[in-house]
Amino acid sequence: MSETVTPLAARPAWKALAAHAEAIKPLQLRQLFKDDPARGTRLTAEAVGLFLDYSKNRVTDETLKLLLELAEQSGLKQHIEAMFTGQKINTTENRAVLHVALRAPKSESIKVDGEDVVPAVHEVLDKMSAFSDKVRSGNWLGYTGKPIRNIVNIGIGGSDLGPVMAYEALRHYSKREFTFRFVSNVDGTDFAEAVRDLDPEETLFLVASKTFTTLETMTNAHSAREWTLAKLKQTEAIANHFVALSTNTELVAKFGIDTANMFGFWDWVGGRYSMDSAIGLSTMIAIGPDNFRKMLAGFHAMDVHFRTTPFAQNLPVLLGLLTVWYTDFFDAQTVAILPYEQYLKRFPAYLQQLTMESNGKHVTLSGEHVQTETGPIYWGEPGTNGQHSFYQLIHQGTRLIPCDFIGFAKSLNPLGRHHDMLMANVFAQAEALAFGKTAEEVKAEGVPDALGPHKVFEGNRPSNVILAQKLTPELLGSLIALYEHSVFTQGTIWSIDSFDQWGVELGKVLATKILGEIEASVEPASTHDTSTTNLIKRYRSTK
Repeated sequence: MSETVTPLAARPAWKALAAHAEAIKPLQLRQLFKDDPARGTRLTAEAVGLFLDYSKNRVTDETLKLLLELAEQSGLKQHIEAMFTGQKINTTENRAVLHVALRAPKSESIKVDGEDVVPAVHEVLDKMSAFSDKVRSGNWLGYTGKPIRNIVNIGIGGSDLGPVMAYEALRHYSKREFTFRFVSNVDGTDFAEAVRDLDPEETLFLVASKTFTTLETMTNAHSAREWTLAKLKQTEAIANHFVALSTNTELVAKFGIDTANMFGFWDWVGGRYSMDSAIGLSTMIAIGPDNFRKMLAGFHAMDVHFRTTPFAQNLPVLLGLLTVWYTDFFDAQTVAILPYEQYLKRFPAYLQQLTMESNGKHVTLSGEHVQTETGPIYWGEPGTNGQHSFYQLIHQGTRLIPCDFIGFAKSLNPLGRHHDMLMANVFAQAEALAFGKTAEEVKAEGVPDALGPHKVFEGNRPSNVILAQKLTPELLGSLIALYEHSVFTQGTIWSIDSFDQWGVELGKVLATKILGEIEASVEPASTHDTSTTNLIKRYRSTK
């Protein structure tokens, strides 16, 4: 988008929010609920199978009004349309941002540079479906004639975090006769442990690298090639045991992969937004093409909600605005993602890349230094594990940590009282954070005066509760898109580019240079600082 955006601190709503924040900081959630008995039912929103209770946030009606005005003054509606219509909103790379096209129905038309990209998306999806069916049915054979039983995805970043999260999240729906492994770390242990108990004759590797040059991925891919050939001997075997999620036909062919088994995607798909593209081939093999398309339908349902729903009832907009509120006016440096669903154990890790690589930026779209904090740290663990780990700090520590609790009405594995106990903890933790326990209440329980201060819970700690019926492929798609669009909302408010990632480049460049120095036959002249030089020397002498 080319129009000039008013600097954040100069927007009237921002100025009003700054004054308003100071005025309401002393307010307690206890008092807000007492003054408004309907608050717990009023401050809620619901769409596409997700129910959001945001009543336990330190906000008033005036807060919400000002936040919604900020969204309007930041041009959020126009930016949403720019994304959905294929404008090149990733300005530093001059690219469109169209992960929404990956889940668009065939009937839709989304154009980039005048070309409708939806037919190409469905062409790849159809190709993925045919391949997945062949592997799942046992008709895809290894070089020695054995059917494939093991799938190993080799990628890094978005080419790993999305697939491994989706596999774990939808394991209930996966084909259990197959073993799925995911290799990303260039640490040799990651690959060695992933294949230790596998048979090369029954193993298929999916190499996920758009350029087929990603250093960590290709290092692991070549190790996988050597591991395969150590048993199968013939280089022709590679075509039976490797496929590529890539666009580099020349390098894919040079590796030994049949380019007919190369699944492409486009430069308007960012890595951390790519799990519903060809990068999701491992997910499709695991859960089947029908379930994969249901997941895409869930993504699309949230896309439509985000694009068409008024901001006051718009789930991603509300989540994004609340994150801006705490980050910039309450000095909250982190957000805790707390799924009370074991299948979502990798969801917080997935959101770390989605949120922190997107909004960890220190300059605006115009290249000026930001005037406010951006990009809080996202982290978390599934409940109830975290309760016996870090909840102590959330409840009684000195830092304000907004929390998102995610729960489901129905368990995919009903077992006695387990699920009722699990959900009781969701509601109890949100209640305890909001309302705490006063010194008077502690004293009334007969706690000795000396111990009293240790048992006081200050409360007034904000949280959202997100509830759904049960974890299905469709629901997972909607949940991921909820956070994708929340990230977009935040980035629009801060006037940053949420879709580039220049911050990962410098370390990669230096690592390549240092690798050459480590592997040199003679000790090279150093161009580094004394610390780095000394560390390289020490490693060379001891490795």
